[in-house]
Amino acid sequence: MSYPSQYKYTKEHEWVNVDEDVATIGITSFAQQQLGEVVFVELPEVGQVVGAGDEVGTIESVKAVGELYTPLSGEITETNQAVVDDPALLNDDPHGDGWLVRVRFSDSSELASLMSADEYEDYVKSSS
Repeated sequence: MSYPSQYKYTKEHEWVNVDEDVATIGITSFAQQQLGEVVFVELPEVGQVVGAGDEVGTIESVKAVGELYTPLSGEITETNQAVVDDPALLNDDPHGDGWLVRVRFSDSSELASLMSADEYEDYVKSSS
């Protein structure tokens, strides 16, 4: 499986794509495969202030319920309403159209705790 090299990754299987001071966050294709067919997505309110590690959403599939955590502190600036309306987007394109939230992060030092694509790939291999 290939993960976009420009993204950063968490041990909770979220990806982060940084553009200046805004991070787009979603779940990896590995997480989506573990969940199975996603049927419901609940996301936070725009404007909500979050801390790194906070739960900011719920992802339900036909076989499990998973939580979405933010790896960065900051303010939710946007949520992907298209995924809320059509959770299948998350099944089809978790690294693209299936993004979940955007956070204007307040502490760039938190980025240092994230893994590169290669590190994440090794992490997934070693944990399965």
